[in-house]
Amino acid sequence: MDKVKVGIIGCGNISAAYLRTVKAFPVLDCVALADMLPERAQARAEEFGVGRSCSIDELLADPEIQIVINLTTPQSHTPVNLAALEAGKNVYTEKPLAVAREDGARVLAFADEKGLRVGSAPGTFLGGGLQTCRKLIDDGAIGTPVAASAFMMSHGHESWHPDPEYYYKLGAGPMFDMGPYYLTALTTLLGPVKRISGMAGIQIGERTITSQPKYGEKIVVETPDHVTGLLEFQSGAIGTIITTFATWYSQLPRIEIYGTEGTLSVPDPNTLGGPVALASAGKREFVDVPLTHGHFDRVNMWGIGVVDLAYAILHNRPHRATGRQAYHVLDLMNGFLESSGSASYYDTVSTMERPAPLPVDLPEDALD
Repeated sequence: MDKVKVGIIGCGNISAAYLRTVKAFPVLDCVALADMLPERAQARAEEFGVGRSCSIDELLADPEIQIVINLTTPQSHTPVNLAALEAGKNVYTEKPLAVAREDGARVLAFADEKGLRVGSAPGTFLGGGLQTCRKLIDDGAIGTPVAASAFMMSHGHESWHPDPEYYYKLGAGPMFDMGPYYLTALTTLLGPVKRISGMAGIQIGERTITSQPKYGEKIVVETPDHVTGLLEFQSGAIGTIITTFATWYSQLPRIEIYGTEGTLSVPDPNTLGGPVALASAGKREFVDVPLTHGHFDRVNMWGIGVVDLAYAILHNRPHRATGRQAYHVLDLMNGFLESSGSASYYDTVSTMERPAPLPVDLPEDALD
């Protein structure tokens, strides 16, 4: 089978999940790893049997590599993406596409100029859970979608993450950290958004780290840790979203889609599987729906968007986890904060096309 050679820049925690994806899908062949800390790249190369670790410049100069997977911190996404495109590589970047709208737009424009592709996480909407939801909506199981709700309720990262301070700085917070999963799921299921409003605040201004190795250190919160938004989709559906690091417990659902003929309970978009449940019109109870699609192994499929990008390159078709959708999500995330600051609606400057659904009969080690 034809293989697409990839290189990974950024060998932190998430790189292991992507490398497990490479091992699980024969279409991918990771030939090089790079990191600003060379020892970290070397350790990952030894752990996963990658042929070499090298500098970022050496990786970008490798003529075999067709896709650069950018797993650096969000503030580094734009310069690394631009450097990879300049080197003639297609790019798949961790979420978010960028921190600022203008940086995301610059990356997309440069890719168009170079005739290259930009893909972006999250690719979780390609998993069996959300693909089942997509099929149910497309098949009319809930009639015409009229509304949606999405809730990411959490107290934050300081109790478990080894280095949680970043998550409370500009460019992070619950909306930029977790919002991409929820907004990507909503726009995949319902299409693009045309107008939003938001209300956001720093509700807990100082955090105490209770995880190791920084136990007891204080964090001054610099970006909203609670963000509430309203969305008007181009289809006419109206949505509500909350992302928060300021709540202890909640019994709210992750995502629900409300239609003229029923309600769809959507699984956690930060996973690849279920459960999926449906409540038809006139019935008071949800019924579990068997997944119609495979690919729901979170351990081995976190980089599933890269797999789809590789097949798209080989078969000259559009890829699904697109930079355009990631830019639309970036536009929305910034828009919620700007709307809150200005106490006004925000009209989006971006749009997107819903990614094509996956076929139902794909083998677990393929995506085409």
